[in-house]
Amino acid sequence: MNISPVANSFSNSLELRAQIYNYIRFFFLQRKVLEVETPLLLSEANPSPYLDNFSCDNLYLQTSPEIAMKYLLARGSGDIYQLCKAFRKNERGRIHNPEFTILEWYRINFDHHKLMDEVEELIKPLLKSEIAARYTYQEVCEKFMGINPHETSLKEIKFTAKKNNITIQELENDEDSWMQLLFTHLVEPQLPWDMPIFVYDFPVNQAMLARIHQNKYPLASRFELYYRGIELANGFHELNDAKEHSKRFTQDLVKRKNLKLPPVNISDQFISTVAKLPNCSGVAMGIDRLILLIANAKSLDEIMPFR
Repeated sequence: MNISPVANSFSNSLELRAQIYNYIRFFFLQRKVLEVETPLLLSEANPSPYLDNFSCDNLYLQTSPEIAMKYLLARGSGDIYQLCKAFRKNERGRIHNPEFTILEWYRINFDHHKLMDEVEELIKPLLKSEIAARYTYQEVCEKFMGINPHETSLKEIKFTAKKNNITIQELENDEDSWMQLLFTHLVEPQLPWDMPIFVYDFPVNQAMLARIHQNKYPLASRFELYYRGIELANGFHELNDAKEHSKRFTQDLVKRKNLKLPPVNISDQFISTVAKLPNCSGVAMGIDRLILLIANAKSLDEIMPFR
């Protein structure tokens, strides 16, 4: 399928978006991955402290379709994908919008490396890019921050931040938040721009909902995809240990409280569902950002029909 990169008018932008949706659906049809549709309003939400939820009459607009899709996976859906809207409060800027289009898919018996292969197969014809480079989180942190993230201390992290004139008082002693702040300020801007970049094997305190595997250090089986300085996708070898899942959600709720964010509801039913998940990996991709990159646009304003 020939995807035109031109989106310099309202009508061209609409046409480009439609072409990309068709391409995505054909891509998964060829691989026998089933398209599904799940509710945008649920009574529970991801408690991550880095996601701010819209609430409506004791329901949450979903920050991604993850929770509902995992219910389907646990009930035996097999490989599934979804193109839908997602919502994140207080996110607006050049590459952020509170309502956006997301592509999320899950593959049975894939680890995060095999899923990276498939992500690359999806984006390469669209971006007409070079073969993606792959670096561990440790490699990019050591190269661009001078820090081994698996051996560092909060003192060293704060010193690195101060040395680079990065100060956020609200973070106080949250090592995880400090590392993410340094990553966005010191690593992301220096990643190569001329090819897609996968960063994988994150520290365990940034595992989110990824499994842990052991190398020299315990590592989170997670990856992020960057292109031209923009984070495009976030993927995981999905955690299916209900006890560990509950522990991480509890930690997230504590972080939300410490950061003065409102609590969110996550049900015992979802926790028990996690134990029924098959061995699978999943990834979420920002489609508006993908369209921005394909169109060589500078801002979402140029490619979103409503903003």
